[in-house]
Amino acid sequence: MSYCLNPACPNPQNHDHAEVCRACGSELLLRKRYRVSKALGQGGFGATFLAEDESLPGEPSCVIKQLRPATTVAHVLQMARDLFEREARTLGKIGNHPQVPRLLDYFEDNQQFYLVQEYISGLTLQQEVKGAGPLSEAGVKQFLSEILPVLHYIHSQQVIHRDIKPANLIRREQDRKLVLIDFGAVKNQVNPTTASSSSEQTALTAYAIGTPGFAPPEQMAMRPVYASDLYALGVTCVYLLTGKSPKDLDYNPSTGEMLWRKQLQISDHFADVLKKLLEVSVRHRYQSTEEVLRALDLEPYLDSLEQGLTTKPNNSQRPPQTGNRYNSGDLSSPTLSSTPSVGTSASERLAMAIRARREKLGMTGPQTGGSMYKPGAATGSGYPPTMLKNSGSSGNSKPKVPAKLDAVGVLTAYTKGRRDFASQDLSLLNLQRVNLSGGIFHQAKLNKTNLQGADLTSADFGRASLVGAILKEANLGRAYFSTANLEGADLRGADLSFAYLNHANLRGANLCGANLTGAKVSEEQLAQAKTNWATVLPTGKRGFW
Repeated sequence: MSYCLNPACPNPQNHDHAEVCRACGSELLLRKRYRVSKALGQGGFGATFLAEDESLPGEPSCVIKQLRPATTVAHVLQMARDLFEREARTLGKIGNHPQVPRLLDYFEDNQQFYLVQEYISGLTLQQEVKGAGPLSEAGVKQFLSEILPVLHYIHSQQVIHRDIKPANLIRREQDRKLVLIDFGAVKNQVNPTTASSSSEQTALTAYAIGTPGFAPPEQMAMRPVYASDLYALGVTCVYLLTGKSPKDLDYNPSTGEMLWRKQLQISDHFADVLKKLLEVSVRHRYQSTEEVLRALDLEPYLDSLEQGLTTKPNNSQRPPQTGNRYNSGDLSSPTLSSTPSVGTSASERLAMAIRARREKLGMTGPQTGGSMYKPGAATGSGYPPTMLKNSGSSGNSKPKVPAKLDAVGVLTAYTKGRRDFASQDLSLLNLQRVNLSGGIFHQAKLNKTNLQGADLTSADFGRASLVGAILKEANLGRAYFSTANLEGADLRGADLSFAYLNHANLRGANLCGANLTGAKVSEEQLAQAKTNWATVLPTGKRGFW
């Protein structure tokens, strides 16, 4: 079908290869290259359409957004044009991120303004929830681990999205990654010192405040800040957990707070995270994506951190502590009311803080489940908890050599809840497209192991040997590779966003098409690897290093 873009056309539908509209006579091939096939939706100022670019081989699909203000009043029309141009500038600025639609074209034709974007094929999160039902707590945590790095990138470009909601998050069919769309409400000139001042209350911002229920009070008052997007993210989490939109939930009439807690069966720790995301007062809310990531990162490692950071000291080498109110001979059982002495180490103080946190959360026994680990976030050391745990071992007993596991053994153990595969010899195994997210492979041998397309999100590969490993198209987001040996590894098309690669050996590693957005890696390391025009560098830009 060829669809006419004349807003006044009484019957815009035409047959496939028509040159002009049979109803109004308008040309159907926009700018002699774009053929619109159907309408996708309409908002306050614009309508969106699916189109094909007939000037390119294969006639790839694209999305065309046409400026269509609901009124012709002069000052409102000018506001709409300003917003439209601002959306185009923003997409041109940040559209090089792989999880943001690329701006393909922007032009005026026959006194109409058009914006052409990359077409993202897939379902929105709103459609997913309506079709398959609400997500579990683990599913929403996984969602946050995927979208927070994208939001971090957008905020780093001094852009506030202002319309984060399930309908604006598409799970791309091609690679199942989330893509954030609709930048029509963005604020892209942010001065942190004046973002909440009255000078920001312009007529322009009044027409782009986002979606009621998802937008926080300060944004509705035309004073958006970065934390405004985090509130909308919190509301999105509640929707994903309940399947209910904000209008279907109750609010405290005195404070305006959303009453969501009784609707959910979630852990106290995750409830604390959501509570802080949904604070009505912006000053009490998380202020940055990093703060949210840190809060999520700590939970799965509270128990292992506590054990790894507390060891029984050798009294012959260390004098008794004074000024403490716990037994200096056994650091594994201090009272929570103790006040560490000047001589108490940072590790011991952290262990005590973790125990206090665990008691507050009512957590007992080892913590299991997927990792949300961010290197150094919880410990401040740059080392993952497994390394700290190993460093606390003592005695002269010979280390136990772990039994050799085959691929079936690895998957069976992981399915039963095991996450620790440290020091295992897993070389030459075929583990294509498996889910080992959050796995601990510290000092493990994975030479020539086939992990193509595997989900290894937040896995720990510290000091591991991955010589010649096949990690093509694997999801390695926020994985830890400090001092790992990746010589000759195949990482083509792998997602290494926010991975920790400091001191890893990348000699001869193939990073063509890999996504290194936000990754911790040096220029010298990348110079030893293979990159190409499709490689997304740590800055978010594509190209050779």
